[in-house]
Amino acid sequence: MIGLGTYAYFWQHSDRAPDQLGLIGAFEDTKAHGVDLFQICDFAPLDTMSDAEVRDAARAARDLGLTIELGTKGIVPEHLTRYLRLAEVFDARLVRGMLYGPDSRPTLAEAETSLRSSMRAFERAGVSLALETYEQIATADLIGVIDRVGSPRLGICLDPANVVARLEHPQTCTERTARLVKNVHVKDFAFARQDDWVGFTYSGTAMGSGLHDYAHLLETVRPRERGINEIVEHWLPWQGDAATTIRTEREWTRITLELLRSTP
Repeated sequence: MIGLGTYAYFWQHSDRAPDQLGLIGAFEDTKAHGVDLFQICDFAPLDTMSDAEVRDAARAARDLGLTIELGTKGIVPEHLTRYLRLAEVFDARLVRGMLYGPDSRPTLAEAETSLRSSMRAFERAGVSLALETYEQIATADLIGVIDRVGSPRLGICLDPANVVARLEHPQTCTERTARLVKNVHVKDFAFARQDDWVGFTYSGTAMGSGLHDYAHLLETVRPRERGINEIVEHWLPWQGDAATTIRTEREWTRITLELLRSTP
């Protein structure tokens, strides 16, 4: 299933937006795009919302017919327990995770211990935890942790864009993780020369105009055959003013959805 996530609304959610979009507003906009899946990923207000506010958001999602996924950073067992409870409220079947959190950088052995203590509860709840590929952890090390924990509910959130900063090739990351993928983050990326040709900027670009060989990912991972959701997000730099940035963000969403829908 194709979905949108909070990173597709990064600037619309920010305090730079003249009409800052809340979570329910993002749900409504997602539905207006004809999309039935939304991933609430690294959305800071979710961690401070009251129980009543969380229930209201979950009710709004259900009323709109949206399937919800969650996303957070860190694998401290108490933190994962909180997100498992949130998953129950939202009827979410997947939580995207990252080994490192704001205040925790476990060793691989510590990460394995933390995950072992948490995954039984995820298994009982029927919720998957998908750890994202990113530059702070070598893909081979992330795979090793997942394999050693050995839970059928533990896998990979594949984002090949992130690993470039570790000098890993996106296609290699895709091929190595394919068997473990439970979630895909969809965005394009490119290098651009800095002014006066002094270095490069690595950033997002409109889907289909950058370096991401998404056809290779589809062929290798086969997400649609395997029931793996594809979540649209963007790496959109600030465009100089709010109106231009938000207009571009919305245009990138439109372009990405059109491309995904037209790709078998």
